[in-house]
Amino acid sequence: QVHLVESGGGLVQPGGSLRLSCEASGRDLSLNAMGWHRQAPGKQREAVAVYIIGAGLTSYADSVKGRFAISRDNAKNTVFLEMNSLKAEDTAVYYCSATDSRGAYWGQGTQVTVSS
Repeated sequence: QVHLVESGGGLVQPGGSLRLSCEASGRDLSLNAMGWHRQAPGKQREAVAVYIIGAGLTSYADSVKGRFAISRDNAKNTVFLEMNSLKAEDTAVYYCSATDSRGAYWGQGTQVTVSS
């Protein structure tokens, strides 16, 4: 079982920045990928960014390209999401995700609100 704990959400003004963190823990941890999804009120959950661990590759939703950056601290099994130039439409609950050979795992989510 993989346990994911997110932190770093909050209230920020449009144009501001936030950094989300997600630490993975568990027995025999051997993850393939870690990433971030988000779900805004009344909308479906959508993928925001993913980090492919073995290859060190990243991928982003078109709506956040050039503004968000995902990175990973391998030693700490932690993934970060640096969010810049935030917009009101980025407001959502952000969920950390991870996958291994046994399945997919989700964190409990952290609220990000972009408002003046």
